[in-house]
Amino acid sequence: MGSVDKINDLLDVPGLDDEARRLLVGRYEPISAPEGTVLFQPGQACERLVLLTEGLVRVRMVSESGREIELYRVRPGETCVMSIACMMGERPYQAEGIADQDIKGVSISRGLFREMLAESTAFRDAVITVQTRRVFDLVSLVDELAFHRTESRLASRLLQRADKTDSVAETHQELALDIGTAREVVSRRLKRFETQGLVALERGRVRILDRVGLSALTGAEI
Repeated sequence: MGSVDKINDLLDVPGLDDEARRLLVGRYEPISAPEGTVLFQPGQACERLVLLTEGLVRVRMVSESGREIELYRVRPGETCVMSIACMMGERPYQAEGIADQDIKGVSISRGLFREMLAESTAFRDAVITVQTRRVFDLVSLVDELAFHRTESRLASRLLQRADKTDSVAETHQELALDIGTAREVVSRRLKRFETQGLVALERGRVRILDRVGLSALTGAEI
């Protein structure tokens, strides 16, 4: 890769200040992977951290029975809390990371990561912000799984994921992964929602017809 390409790589990484980019010059590896690539899995050591410039990574846990639950998603400008925890604690991964879209980014070593934390205020603040947000996200996830009914979790997720046209562009399987249950369970609940006039089921998506009704199932007000 030429020097111009290297500079462009660094400019494309969101959230870096001049100090972070100075530390990165000549010390990173460009990475890319197609959608569906397993980037890490339980038991693997974490030697490098990926900073995304394009794409999306989904981090999930899979039980021995095949049940899957999504922990969080990593987008450009964010760091993977599982990777950072494993690097800092020198422990193996406890979850699986999958490219949910084609991804590009730069990969840095544990030593360089520590240098950037120490010397780049912007990078350190960005990491702490993401780590803090993820902790609260994971607490909310545990609360949902432990104390909320599947119907309530599904209604809440539909409201969270709806776009401006009140459509959720996710399949029944994807929704099941989101809330940690089986696809068949989600399909039954969605059919019930449709019968109640809350949603319309379309190919590859769910259209919300009654936001107030769905919100009532979650116990929230809109």
